[in-house]
Amino acid sequence: MQNKVSTIILTDNEQTRNVIELYLKEFEHFELLDKFPEYMEIFDTLSSLDKSVLIVDVSDNADAKLEFISDVTQNIHNCKVLVLSDNPSVDLIVRVMRAGAKEFLALPLIKTEFIDVLTKLNESLYCAPKKDTRCKIISVFSNKGGIGKTSIASNLALELAKITKENVALLDLNFQLGDITTFMDLKPSFNISYMLENLDKMNEDFLLSTMEKYKNTSLYVLADPPFFKQAADILPEHITRLFSMLKKTFSYIVVDAESSFDAKNIAALTESDLIFLVTIANLPALRNAQRCLELFERLGFDKNKTQILLNRYMENDEVSIDDIENVLERKVYWKIPNNYFTMMSSINKGIPVSDINPDSNVAKSYRDLALHLTDSIYRTNLIKKYENIIN
Repeated sequence: MQNKVSTIILTDNEQTRNVIELYLKEFEHFELLDKFPEYMEIFDTLSSLDKSVLIVDVSDNADAKLEFISDVTQNIHNCKVLVLSDNPSVDLIVRVMRAGAKEFLALPLIKTEFIDVLTKLNESLYCAPKKDTRCKIISVFSNKGGIGKTSIASNLALELAKITKENVALLDLNFQLGDITTFMDLKPSFNISYMLENLDKMNEDFLLSTMEKYKNTSLYVLADPPFFKQAADILPEHITRLFSMLKKTFSYIVVDAESSFDAKNIAALTESDLIFLVTIANLPALRNAQRCLELFERLGFDKNKTQILLNRYMENDEVSIDDIENVLERKVYWKIPNNYFTMMSSINKGIPVSDINPDSNVAKSYRDLALHLTDSIYRTNLIKKYENIIN
């Protein structure tokens, strides 16, 4: 017989509490615990439970409650969180999802919707979770070397993992001279060649054990092959199949793409949902970016799929943002500021910029870029999921 799930309600509104308590009494799988006057008492109680549900009304004191939800979801993995609000909006729901809560309902509660969510939470605690295949593949590309492509891919992937708390894969597809493991000071036991040789064995456990986990994060790195001969044996269809497998396990895949237009790289770019075309503010780099955009157009890529990312940006550059946008006939999607000393220290020590100097302009830019990307993705999904709530 299934045990009851311990449930705690956090709300400033007694009427809301009474309604929730009334509905919970009709659902035999949940056991309501007493009120707790302090957040720390709630946290300690949830930490001591095998399985639990936290229902939080963020109609009042939203900032403090969202911070508390984030602490719970990061540290108590067998606690599921349901968030309620009497003033739902896209911005609020994005913040809720970013805090780690996966379920949201508008107040006043509709009994059938509340029971449906409780059923889902109960099943998620006792059953194997269903795989979310809404993975986003983001490739960082330039056909010109030395302009920071690998730094962007590695720092962006790490920030995505930190912000979303979801599994993020970082792939080094520079098959001849990859640098991801050097940039992140990793010595992986396996690489992409090993994985491709074992595609038939591939499942979630195999993937997570083969890829190198980065410290205490949800970022997993797949290294480039150590020998040229191994790289030569990789075919475009291998890349396509690899992505198909990875999408079943990871929420985001960040690709440090090779600086070429060979068939393997085109296969990776074709599979990507978003391509960051990296350039810097000088004419040779911009001419290369122009050629890339022309080729992407011939390949039939949607215009919105490719976005311009300007690296080493300085406000007083001789080539201005307006000049760049006029030359490329595209808006600049993001600007990574120039910070030579922080970046060189990061590269030489094999440490992400957020660990070298989290308050630096370049570290903040990577965090903001990851937030911007996740917000955009959250918004697209949320508008579809909660369109009746937010309209």
